[in-house]
Amino acid sequence: MRKFEQDDYEESHDGREAALLRYIYAHPSLPQVRNSPSTLLSLMDDYAAKQDFLINIGSDKAGKLVKLIMEEKPKVIVELGGYVGYSAILFAYALRQATPESSTNLRVWSLEADPLIASVAMNFAELVGLSDIVKFVVGPAADSLKRLSAEGKLPKVDILFLDHDEPLYKPDLEVSEELGFLHPGALIVADNMVRPGAPDYREYVRGSSKYESWGMKGLIVPGDFEDEIEITRVR
Repeated sequence: MRKFEQDDYEESHDGREAALLRYIYAHPSLPQVRNSPSTLLSLMDDYAAKQDFLINIGSDKAGKLVKLIMEEKPKVIVELGGYVGYSAILFAYALRQATPESSTNLRVWSLEADPLIASVAMNFAELVGLSDIVKFVVGPAADSLKRLSAEGKLPKVDILFLDHDEPLYKPDLEVSEELGFLHPGALIVADNMVRPGAPDYREYVRGSSKYESWGMKGLIVPGDFEDEIEITRVR
């Protein structure tokens, strides 16, 4: 495996995403992966641990976010930064478990800027039978949010998950505020508060009377580097 600790180490978009896709489809347990989100996520974690690091949320943060979803029972989640679909698949699977009686009303909108990376994510969602819940949108997050809102697809969002470029967290939250789909009680969940960090975003949400905000510890796996997720509730 490449050295994750190196400062100059390229963490993504260098061909490893296509290699992950080939790894999954060549894996002996592929028949068990079909229609099994948990099996696919486990294999993706295994690839990240033994083959090449992936900028997914990883198993430690995944468990904490699933617990949050089970408690909140959201219907609609929007994530900015879909990457290879790990978190979108995790969220959709958790939504279906949390509210099985409302499965037809569940939606995960996964916004990813890179069309090639998004195609990998789409393939995985189809593989595990979640393409009815997860919908991928390709393009810059702000543009995609505006288009979805104009099309009437975002009347109400229960969780907004920020996991794209950290300098865009604050401006894209401001776009979301302008579009008005974050209702009182909704959550904004921002990853990577320590590495690489988003200080302007954290200062904004913690300094605004519109929000109640707190941190939740998590690990970047592999490597067990400590990180933090910012949880923000709309008042």
